[in-house]
Amino acid sequence: MSWPTWLPLRTDLQPLSPYGAPQVPAQATLNTNENPYPPSLALQNAITDAIQKVTSNLNRYPDRDADVLRAKLAKYINEGSETNFDIKNIWAANGSNEIIQSIFLAFGSGVTLGFTPSYSMHPIIAKVTGTKWVDGARNSDFSFNLDLAVQAVQTHKPTLTFITTPNNPTGDAVALSDINILADVVGNQGGLLIVDEAYAEFSQEISAVTLLADKPHVIVIRTMSKAFAFAGARLGYLVADSHVVDAMMLVRLPYHLSSLTQAAAEVALDHRRELLAGVTSLVTAREQLADSLQQLGLRTVRSSANFLLFTGFSASAPQLWASLLEKGVLIRDVGLSGYLRVTIGNEADNQRFIDALEQLL
Repeated sequence: MSWPTWLPLRTDLQPLSPYGAPQVPAQATLNTNENPYPPSLALQNAITDAIQKVTSNLNRYPDRDADVLRAKLAKYINEGSETNFDIKNIWAANGSNEIIQSIFLAFGSGVTLGFTPSYSMHPIIAKVTGTKWVDGARNSDFSFNLDLAVQAVQTHKPTLTFITTPNNPTGDAVALSDINILADVVGNQGGLLIVDEAYAEFSQEISAVTLLADKPHVIVIRTMSKAFAFAGARLGYLVADSHVVDAMMLVRLPYHLSSLTQAAAEVALDHRRELLAGVTSLVTAREQLADSLQQLGLRTVRSSANFLLFTGFSASAPQLWASLLEKGVLIRDVGLSGYLRVTIGNEADNQRFIDALEQLL
């Protein structure tokens, strides 16, 4: 972007571009890794009832610490991982991006290391908060390489090390055994290991929250946007040692989580079995879509998330992306030469994508 001379924008921000996926009309919107299944009418009504009760107190500030919500999030994590967390181990915010930003604000005093390609907001937020970001290497097929990761940690001695599992935009999951080894190396260097598990519910891997009892320097980020089909509500959270949560309270904005958001998220957690029932369907659809892509002569990266990264087409990625959009199908060009990413949608949207792709190849 070109900035006017009168605007005193920080010089380190001037080369950056805002994060965002194109929001353009399409018959099949498969670009932002949203869950395609909306809340049931019963759940919509339950959320509406809860919010209606809250509205009588909108003249008052919300619960600053979101105690009820954090207790329910701890219960949810404990059910899935056989852990014993409570409210002091949970912090919630407006989407996982605010969680990431709070981590940088609290701990971003040195170098931050991440293994790219990965979630692009990690380096963006690092730069916005004035933290030095270093790109660590992956294998040529984009899979995580533990040896390279260990070497990078020992070389750069980062204060913060980020890994994303399942990884976005590639979809591969990091084995818990590898995370455990990396956590020890990071801890020996005096740093924190941040494990971004936004897509954890779609993976068969054991969650890194199971490491926290012995490794208090591990922080796990989760979200309700994906598996919970709750992207519009904006609710992210972390699971961590209580001292990490205490640090979050130092950098949070006052009353950062509205009463309306808290009420809606609490109802969603009460209905978690209904919401998470769609995960199995999406995993099945993911494998079916991968088969369909392979039948078209394309190659997919093995995914443990709700999306697929694919390659093998002759056109450039931007050209194929634009051609698909002309046919009413919006997917994501993630900036990897020769690759595009498609979110797993409902049956009709997935078929529309395959039909359009078949016409273009």
